[in-house]
Amino acid sequence: MVSAASMMGTGSSCADPVLRVPSEGGTGSTGPGGSRPRPGEVLSPGAATGVDDRGAAEDELAVVRGALARGVGLERALGTGAAPTTGAGGLARLSRRVRADVEGAGPVLQPLLELDGVTDVLVGAGRTWIDRGRGLEAARGAALPEPQARALAVRMAASCGRRLDDASPVVDATLPDGTRLNAVLPPLSADGTLICLRTKRRRAFTLAELVEAGTIAPGLETVLTELVRARASCLVTGATGTGKTTLLATLLGLVPATERIVCIEEAAELRPDHPHVIHLQERGDNVQGVGAVPMTALVRTALRMRPDRIVLGECRGPEVRDVLTALNTGHEGGWATLHANSPADVPARLTALGALAGLDETAVAAQAVSALDAVVHLRRTSEALDEGPSRADALRPPARPDGDSQPDALLRGSLDSLRDQRDAGLSPGTARGSGPPRTRRCIAGVGLLRRDAEGRLVCEDALLVSRDGIVSAGPAADGLAERIGAAPVAAVLGGGALWTPT
Repeated sequence: MVSAASMMGTGSSCADPVLRVPSEGGTGSTGPGGSRPRPGEVLSPGAATGVDDRGAAEDELAVVRGALARGVGLERALGTGAAPTTGAGGLARLSRRVRADVEGAGPVLQPLLELDGVTDVLVGAGRTWIDRGRGLEAARGAALPEPQARALAVRMAASCGRRLDDASPVVDATLPDGTRLNAVLPPLSADGTLICLRTKRRRAFTLAELVEAGTIAPGLETVLTELVRARASCLVTGATGTGKTTLLATLLGLVPATERIVCIEEAAELRPDHPHVIHLQERGDNVQGVGAVPMTALVRTALRMRPDRIVLGECRGPEVRDVLTALNTGHEGGWATLHANSPADVPARLTALGALAGLDETAVAAQAVSALDAVVHLRRTSEALDEGPSRADALRPPARPDGDSQPDALLRGSLDSLRDQRDAGLSPGTARGSGPPRTRRCIAGVGLLRRDAEGRLVCEDALLVSRDGIVSAGPAADGLAERIGAAPVAAVLGGGALWTPT
């Protein structure tokens, strides 16, 4: 979604910022040994630090670890581990490293999580990657050898009260700071220990910010606002990483402050800007294999908590039966997210989840059509920034007003420009100064669920959003207008120029 422009980490374990890879052949920061990062790579915080400095920091950290293992308090352990020449700044950095090592993602990965705009940190096959809205970027200087990666994964799982070993080689948990952890050990992973970390959102975005970022097409925010105001029950759908949770948190911020929102999630990711939000979290088995509290139990518990809005962070199992039942028994205005590649796939997903709860296709269709008013679907695309001329255009010399070509020197200049782009790692035809391709997450359309002539559940398009952000009417536009009013639908379609209510 929206990422900040600053690349300086907050609370990093080193004073050095992440060094951006130059997008053209100009001067830029280099990595250890003077090597320049390749395009699509970043240097991790502290990667440009000298070997001696990093070695000294590791020595200090080892001493502190030993002191903590002996039961020494943190402050005393820090005083013991710090070298005589360590100043106040060095002591503060050591303290952050120790806390990251004890409670967080460790001194290597924690600084990456704290960078502005970073949503995911991925470790596997001896490499580390980050995602900050531009696709995956390799983080040089943050590689973890297999023994270190496994030890870190086991330690993080233990800090969450979960078990990770050969007998239980997969874990999904939440770190004390709210970071989502998924870890897989060999032999389930053929590439060594896999660690996936997703950062906790600091705040929900506003509708205006999502419009500015291109997530919401201009004018569509009115339709979304009316869906919330009219207490419509909706699904937010899309593939993994399309921004479903981000959009839902923003929309929940539009709920009147006098209403109570109960959010049911696997992990508390929804952080809407609302004064009265209650979070219920699913709990897995403990190390003894008991104590699990599934989503179905939490949905039933939420119904007894006087909710005005029931929100399910993700429909992924038999809890869909309880959600549909709740929405059909007077709890209007509920929201949920659902993984689906397209609006047409939503009925099949609901049917499959209903089958897990013992519902047949007919029952799911009847319940869904009655309970859900709209489906808001998101997609994710990769697009180049500031695309320049094509290779043919770059090689073609400009024409004179009289139609003749410019001298050969201009052709040589075009070839030199292509060479510069090649040396900078840019694709031919990319404008100089443009960044790497970015990942764009945006609403692809709004649909309505209905039953066809044979009684099967289908999702029919009401509004369609092109990749250029142009909104057009679908066959279910009249149904959407009936639910939220004709005015917002006509407004997003250009004042009714493209659609006239029947």
